[in-house]
Amino acid sequence: MIKTLPRIACRILCAALFLGLSQQAAAERVPQWELGAGIAGLMLPDYRGSDEVHNYLLPVPYIIYRLDWLKADQTGVHSKLLHWERAEVNLSLGATPPVRSKNNRAREGMSDLDPMVEFGPSLDIHLWRDDGRRFKLDVRTPVRVAFTIESQPRDVGVSLSPTLNFDVARIGGRPWQLGTLAGPIFATRRQHRYFYGVSESDARSDRPEFEAHGGYAGLQFLVALSRRFEKSWFGAYARYDTLRGAVFEDSPLVRRNYYVSAGFAIAWIPLQSSKMIERDD
Repeated sequence: MIKTLPRIACRILCAALFLGLSQQAAAERVPQWELGAGIAGLMLPDYRGSDEVHNYLLPVPYIIYRLDWLKADQTGVHSKLLHWERAEVNLSLGATPPVRSKNNRAREGMSDLDPMVEFGPSLDIHLWRDDGRRFKLDVRTPVRVAFTIESQPRDVGVSLSPTLNFDVARIGGRPWQLGTLAGPIFATRRQHRYFYGVSESDARSDRPEFEAHGGYAGLQFLVALSRRFEKSWFGAYARYDTLRGAVFEDSPLVRRNYYVSAGFAIAWIPLQSSKMIERDD
């Protein structure tokens, strides 16, 4: 079943899809800005631990703008807050889609889950670069505060998701970019309660009351592949999470102790700046 999301949720998922997709790693001259549009397809469970999966097909903007301190590209929006030779502090973004509880058996009769956006700083440590900067090994430690997207946004906790990232440019001599990451996820009690808590009023015979706690939330593994053509761009990703040992694993809302998602995007890029700048990622 393919669903079309509301406009706001589309934008959130567009940003989430491209998180972790690798970029070109060698120094080169590139346009200061590029503008285009495309389509994206996503396969997403309703939430981590849900056994109900939906497919989404949606339009996506392709917007790239490069400044010394701000960059918007396929991986999202980045603001370089601090920079050293071996480390830097960037702005990190994330998002989750909305869930209508009437369409989810585990949450039937409970409040809907609003779409959520997350943002915060990330300390990125550069562990290794090869001489040609084709291979990169980094540790990234994003700390994000989450808010619901609604008329009166609510604070829904904080997450920490340190990852080991390995990126490869020009696979087999061709301009394919490969990105991989792996690492644990931790979140506060408020965030786990939002997704996995069951209050006394929501409890029933097949859904006992559950008090969520903060702490370990599982492991994530992601692989992404992308390529820029002359006037187009293609990207795809696959993600697997294991929830074994998570502090909320016993919640009746967790129907699977794993999470699998995947997606792709194709964009056409008819417009670009005549001004070229030097880029060295």
